[in-house]
Formats: sequence, structure tokens, C-alpha cells
Amino acid sequence: MVVSQLKARGIEDPRVLQAMSDLPRHLFIPEKLRERSYDDCAVGIEAGQTISQPYMVALMTELLDLKPTDRVLEVGTGSGYQTAILATLAAEVISLERQPRLAKSAGDILNRLGFKNATVLVGDGTQGHSAGAPYDAIIVTAGGPRVPTPLGEQLAMGGRLVCPVGPREVQDLLRLVRGPDGLRQEQSIRCMFVPLIGVEGWSEGVE
Repeated sequence: MVVSQLKARGIEDPRVLQAMSDLPRHLFIPEKLRERSYDDCAVGIEAGQTISQPYMVALMTELLDLKPTDRVLEVGTGSGYQTAILATLAAEVISLERQPRLAKSAGDILNRLGFKNATVLVGDGTQGHSAGAPYDAIIVTAGGPRVPTPLGEQLAMGGRLVCPVGPREVQDLLRLVRGPDGLRQEQSIRCMFVPLIGVEGWSEGVE
């Protein structure tokens, strides 16, 4: 997976490559689908959500440019796989999940694997988590119609925010960096994520 899917497509950060080599991805995937754990695609999990394609996990993580001292906010815990990658590379991760059963499942897996620096909370991720702000990095693992305003406000100076933005069908992966003059936006690649549901995202059930 690391060689053919990540290195071959230009992922270069050695810490990201090592984290994805070391972490057993199959533990985050439903048992009946574990034969697809290392395939080059997203895989369905509970509650109509997905565990992202390995390349997308690696790309988004690399775009965050994480340092060992960074504090990270993740919007959309899902399976907890991306959370674990972040927790391997950063000092602290706070992850928000709107589905209670997914939050519990991911939290249980992270605990079993010994991640003491990752906290999973239930809530509307589009509102962020102001109690823990500011964050050095914020990652959104669902596609919304715009970058949620509260997330930009909770980003530290020099902080990086990676977020898919666009219509429900397809999005652009954006990277925003907070500087003295506000947020500077960079565009990465086209992508397709599950909808970002919340006050600053899509309304649930609306197509």
C-alpha cells in the first residue's frame, strides 16, 4: 500500500509514510470487509460513512504539515483511522463525530491501541470545539459547501486547515493557512467525500 499507492503518487513526508506503514488499517474496518482494508479505494463502515482511500488519508495528512508539538482538531472521526494517524504524528488530537455509535467505536479502538493523546467527542463538527482552540492544524474529513467559519476562527497563527469544499457530488480539496492578513487558500486536487452535515454544512437528508 505504502509503496504502490502512496510513494508512487508523490507522498514524500517520511513521518506520514512511516505512520501509515506501522498502523494496522484493517483493525478500523468492519470484519466482513477486511479483505479490502488495503485496497486503493474508500471502504464503507457503519452509519453510511466511509474510511477514506489510503492515498487521500496520506495526502490530507501531508498537507497539514504536522509537527510533534502540534494540537489538531479533526472533524469527522468515522472509523478512527485518520485520528490514529494524526495522533501518531502530533501531540494531541481532538476529534468530533456527530454519530454517537461511530464515536464510541472509534474511541474504543483508539484506546485498545494505546492512543492516550486522542479524544473523541460527539457534536456538530462544523462548529469546531472552541474550548480547545486555537489549533495548529484542522482537518475535515467530509465535503461541505464552504469552509465552516468557526473552524477558520479556531485556527492558530500559522495554522493549517485542510477541507474538501464543493457540491455534494464532487469537491476540491483546499488547504488554508492563517497568516497576519487572514486565511490564505491553496487548492489541491478534486475529491469525493461523504457530506459534511451540520449548521455550517449540508442539512441532513437533503440531496
